[in-house]
Amino acid sequence: MADDLEFQEQEDQDLYEHLNIVVDKGQAPLRIDKFLLNRVENASRNRIQNAIDAGSVLVNTKIIKASYKVKPLDVISVVMSEPPRDTEVYPENIPLDIVYEDDDLLVVNKEAGMVVHPGYNNYTSTLVNALTYHFSQLPTMQGNHGRPGLVHRIDKDTSGLLVIAKTEWAMTYLAKQFFKHSIERKYVALVWGDIEKDGTVTGYIGRHPKDRRVMTMYEEPEQGKWSVTHYRVLERLGYVTLIECELETGRTHQIRAHMQSIGHPLFNDASYGGDKILKGTVFNKYKQFVQNCFQLLPRQALHAQVIGFEHPTTKESVRLEVPMPEDFRLALEKWRNYSSLSQDGIK
Repeated sequence: MADDLEFQEQEDQDLYEHLNIVVDKGQAPLRIDKFLLNRVENASRNRIQNAIDAGSVLVNTKIIKASYKVKPLDVISVVMSEPPRDTEVYPENIPLDIVYEDDDLLVVNKEAGMVVHPGYNNYTSTLVNALTYHFSQLPTMQGNHGRPGLVHRIDKDTSGLLVIAKTEWAMTYLAKQFFKHSIERKYVALVWGDIEKDGTVTGYIGRHPKDRRVMTMYEEPEQGKWSVTHYRVLERLGYVTLIECELETGRTHQIRAHMQSIGHPLFNDASYGGDKILKGTVFNKYKQFVQNCFQLLPRQALHAQVIGFEHPTTKESVRLEVPMPEDFRLALEKWRNYSSLSQDGIK
């Protein structure tokens, strides 16, 4: 059934901002439900209170109670699980890096910075806009309307491989593989700290109670969804470690939240604390070195390097791999050089 598809398990946690209000400088303290009643057209007090109780009203990115009193310059946002506009996708002539294609599917190497599908503040220049231009009649399935061809996704600032279905049969067949966790997905990541040995992170992952933009780990299944990431050390570089992560499940921000939960956030991952100097010396020269690495790699150090699956028509195994992009490679080389110099006694 479509409800069982992995894609929907990821997507049902997406939130879209429908309303954004910056409180005036001269605003007197006022309960937020009363404040919104005066500012939102056609909204009853009961509807506003229900939205607050459901965690759909955020103040300064945090969930609040109906008794909260707004203050000058508070940023109020109302978030929902559906986009605030129609799901029509407009084709755009954006080049695609296609690494494999046949009559049933294609695999693209997505660059960092490209959003996968349209959503709040990203209705254009997405991968789906590009796919709609280059390919007609891409299939959709229940739960992913407005996202033709997609059976999975990766974050905006994560680079790497995505498989796209060109037929309804391919979409159904691939989606079942994602649900059964038989798809091979391997990422390379640069994380803070010296990881001593390979391991596995498991647990229930869900939205953070105070910041709905990020994920966190929970102990009870009612609070999140089961998630599994296996990681393997590829290269130790002193204050950072290059690892390979293999996914069993595909939850939102899974690798990013998992690595943070064990004390090894991804390098330069602003959402999970990796954009600060978490390991190393106090010398200014080292601090400048890390800042230079941040500038070379202005995003989380995560790349979807390998994808493998059973072809929906031929039933043969397809396995594709792409090298890490230039920004990742350059930052890694700087760390290798620094690590080599540090071992020689130069800090």
